[in-house]
Amino acid sequence: MINLIWVALTVIGLLFAAMNGKMEEVNGAILKGAQEAVTLCIGLISVLVFWLGLMRIAQESGLLQSLTGLFRPLAKRLFPEVPEGHPAMGYILSNMIANMFGLGNAATPMGIKAMEELQKLNEDKKTASRSMVTFLALNTSGLTLVPTMVLSIRMSYRSSSPTEIVIPTFLTTVCATIAAILIDRYFYFRRQRRKK
Repeated sequence: MINLIWVALTVIGLLFAAMNGKMEEVNGAILKGAQEAVTLCIGLISVLVFWLGLMRIAQESGLLQSLTGLFRPLAKRLFPEVPEGHPAMGYILSNMIANMFGLGNAATPMGIKAMEELQKLNEDKKTASRSMVTFLALNTSGLTLVPTMVLSIRMSYRSSSPTEIVIPTFLTTVCATIAAILIDRYFYFRRQRRKK
């Protein structure tokens, strides 16, 4: 459906430009946008490779395992339905840690695997389980310590102070994560009361 919307917007835009004699400006904008996209991607690749390399070093050195162990007690309270030692918990924790370092691209595959594992535990395959909803809420709120991708975009566009967003981003994502947990728990307990 979303693809149809994009195609419709593109066709309408091109028809409108053709009817108003603006096709030359549209062509210029398309070429300029494509050039900026390539430049931005190359800038993002360098930063992403650096942080992914650091994540790999952290994984090989055992630091990632230590961080996972540090967050495991909290994750057990947030996801009580996930059995001890289940692969879903490992994927959930890896996703959360990757998101903390602003590596959304690296976190996405782990998030997908976490959902697949949570679906295996789900008794009602047509409805999201409590753990799936909680994970989605946490993943969407995205607690971030270092907003890597945003920093790299700001550096690519030569921001005078690209790191000034680190503290506001951290505070904002902390508030968003707390709100996500509170809302998730509110609706969970409300649903439990209705069942009784």
